[in-house]
Amino acid sequence: MEILANTVIHFPPRLSKSRLLKSNSVCCLRLEGHDNMELPLSSNGGSTTKNDNIWRLFREAQQNILYVNKQRLLVMEELNKTKKEKQLLLDEIEHLKADKQTAVGKYKLSVSSELLLRIDSMVLTGMIDIKEASELRRLVKDYRIEVADLFTQSLHKEDMELLAELRYLFHKRKKNGYHIIHICTEMEPVVSVGSLASYVTGLSRALQRKGNLVEVILPKYASLDIGDVQGLRETEMEFYSYFNGQLHANRVWTGVVYGIGVTFIQPLHYSSFFSRERIYGYSDDFERFTYFSRASLDYMVKSAKKPDVLHIHNWHTAIVGPLFWDVFVNQGLEATRILLTCQDFDSQCLQQPDKLALCGLDPSRLNRPDRLQDNTKTQLVNILKGGVVYSNKVVIMSSIHSKGTIVHSLSHGLEPTLAIHKDKLVVSPCGIDDSIWDPSKDKFLPENYIADNMKGKAVCKAALQKHLALSKHASTVVCIKHLWKFAIFFGLVRSFPMKKDSSMWCIFSDVSDVDLENLKAAIWVASRRNIQFVFMGASKTPKINRELQLFEEELKDENTRFINKYDEALSHLILAGSDIILCQSFHDAVLQVPLKAVRYGAAPVAITFNDKVFRNILEHDPGKTKFAHYMSTAFANLSLSQALDEIKNKPSHWNMKIMDAMSKDFSWDAECYDIHISAYASIKNL
Repeated sequence: MEILANTVIHFPPRLSKSRLLKSNSVCCLRLEGHDNMELPLSSNGGSTTKNDNIWRLFREAQQNILYVNKQRLLVMEELNKTKKEKQLLLDEIEHLKADKQTAVGKYKLSVSSELLLRIDSMVLTGMIDIKEASELRRLVKDYRIEVADLFTQSLHKEDMELLAELRYLFHKRKKNGYHIIHICTEMEPVVSVGSLASYVTGLSRALQRKGNLVEVILPKYASLDIGDVQGLRETEMEFYSYFNGQLHANRVWTGVVYGIGVTFIQPLHYSSFFSRERIYGYSDDFERFTYFSRASLDYMVKSAKKPDVLHIHNWHTAIVGPLFWDVFVNQGLEATRILLTCQDFDSQCLQQPDKLALCGLDPSRLNRPDRLQDNTKTQLVNILKGGVVYSNKVVIMSSIHSKGTIVHSLSHGLEPTLAIHKDKLVVSPCGIDDSIWDPSKDKFLPENYIADNMKGKAVCKAALQKHLALSKHASTVVCIKHLWKFAIFFGLVRSFPMKKDSSMWCIFSDVSDVDLENLKAAIWVASRRNIQFVFMGASKTPKINRELQLFEEELKDENTRFINKYDEALSHLILAGSDIILCQSFHDAVLQVPLKAVRYGAAPVAITFNDKVFRNILEHDPGKTKFAHYMSTAFANLSLSQALDEIKNKPSHWNMKIMDAMSKDFSWDAECYDIHISAYASIKNL
């Protein structure tokens, strides 16, 4: 019986139990593993008992086999579950390691920046002289990681004790990278009004990541957002700066923003200059920012800073150019050079020549055609022109225009000056902050994705549809209001026959009457294709709000919705869930819509009238940036209807285009960094 219990009995396919029992013959059951063994079954009563036992054992064997198979499946499921949980834990560990490494890197940058600020304090209090301060700064800059590791536990010490440790560590080493100081009026996220803020922060972080030392000097506005300023403190000593015939005291505050050392200058006598609600737009803006520019240079001399490059911005600190060469160059700054960045030439600041004397300049020397005298209104001086003339290099920020186009068509009266100084002009595109705008690690997305694996984008699209209660055949227009400007996002989710859902959205940094009419026309055309629109946000312009409200009433469309608030998470989800982004222009330094579009795997399509001209410029002007060249070949001549047709009729070609766009690097660390580091190198060799 023990043998039977461990055997598998094979019956002919059609042989039933009843037929077996009725058989008068002797059946031999072959047992596995016992080929030569036979069990004789007779036709008497003993045969019946034996057959019953065999069938009982057979049924038990079947039940055992089924039970074992069931247990095996359960074990396999549990094993697979365990494997998945293990992989999730491993992925989480890797993610935590990456976060830790990032946090450690940021912390070390912060330690280095705080050490530099402590050295500034030592100079101001007379603890060290100018030469030693320069040597210690170079030590911290050139060996930032090593110094950060050594001094992490020393920052709480008094200046004298900290100085002793720095002197012990110090020895002369080879110089690496550049020392750059920005004198500017904005820096994200501390004070942000326009494109300058993100540019200063994005470029500074890229420069510092690649071994350069970067510092920023800002006015101490009353409206500063100090939440992201680490270690903000007031230094012990005041310094004096010249303005309107007298020396005036200033307080100095220091802190660290994203690993970058920041100095805030606070006037005491002219305390009202920067204690106002707004940053710009006052009748005494020239006096306010001229005071700050002069005070920044006085502070640099007092604290013995000797940067390789002094980087100034727009007209607001352009006066630093003539001040540097006429007043400060011989005060220990002989090796320093000046680079001016212009976000555009719209605002130039025209003033009476005698106002130059407020900061110590000689109006009679500067009020000349080849210096600060305005090209059109010759009775006035042009502050931005002075910055161009007195800088060693001028970087013009533009994503689509070439140097020739800017000089001849967008210079706003500065064409003669720019033509004379054309050799010092350089055009650079903006960059994008890929620590925030990156679909592979965007914290707002339900699932991340990369160019080689776009599965997550489909998940984001489904999440977007669900969040907005949209069907798969819906279209979306989302209006988003930023704190300082009105922005419109248009998102479209449309389904074509035999094609997965595609989507589109649009962002406008500002809306004019003409833009609004163009948008209305686009919406009416799209609505005939069963497209659903959602507007989110509100304008500071009452007229635009009224127009949108009337348009909502005019549509009377159940597929159109208006949402009067901004949602940061939703803006990221819209980017990830969209295939097409309608933008006002490819030149968008504030919202950076085209850059975000290609980063998230969406095609930027410009719809305004002016971009027809821009497309021709992009196509025929050879002196353009890599970004402009790419946009001109990939998207500049693509209309909305062409994009929709291509999604429908050539999905493979469309997907290849989108994947290629996502693979491009248009961050601050890419082309923008390369152009600026090349500019720094060229002026240091002068």
